[in-house]
Amino acid sequence: MDFVSDTLANGRTFRCLTIVDEFSRECLATHVAHSIRAVHVIEVLEKLRVERGLPEIVITDNGSEFTSRAFDAWAYARGVKISYIQPGKPVQNCYIESFNGTLRDECLNLHWFISLADARRTIEAWRADYNRVRPHSSLGNLTPEEFVEVQSQSEEILANTINAVVPEKLDQLWGSAQRRWCNLVAVTGKGATAPRGGSP
Repeated sequence: MDFVSDTLANGRTFRCLTIVDEFSRECLATHVAHSIRAVHVIEVLEKLRVERGLPEIVITDNGSEFTSRAFDAWAYARGVKISYIQPGKPVQNCYIESFNGTLRDECLNLHWFISLADARRTIEAWRADYNRVRPHSSLGNLTPEEFVEVQSQSEEILANTINAVVPEKLDQLWGSAQRRWCNLVAVTGKGATAPRGGSP
């Protein structure tokens, strides 16, 4: 997470909160306002929690919005770890820095926003294009949304494979253990502790 700033046609400054998934490069949300405090960051993350779930770790700089007691208490309550980069080391949060640079070059610098509502509409339209239309070489020339879909399908296939194969393999191992015990008794003629019933 990070912020990028710009100016409206009337000269008034606004800020844009950007949230990017480092794995899929997907921009999960943007929030545009003249002033963005910790409570607003929490509201955006809570909306994401309902729609997508929360990450295990959030990487941020040391801005007051992210170091506030309110944000710290929210993260603790939701089980989210906050990873702060070192002051003056934006490279430690390189994915969001790269995204914000692209946002500025391809959207903010190319538009003259007449109002805050205009800025919100334009930035959201650009975000949708970034996620759905533009392929990324780091994602195998897939768009972020396509990459997420492929990963979801792969995880589902893997889960179904595990559910189908593992019980069968366990049954095979259990049957093999029982046969070894029977062979041991037949060869030695001595009693032995048989494998217990149920799963090994």
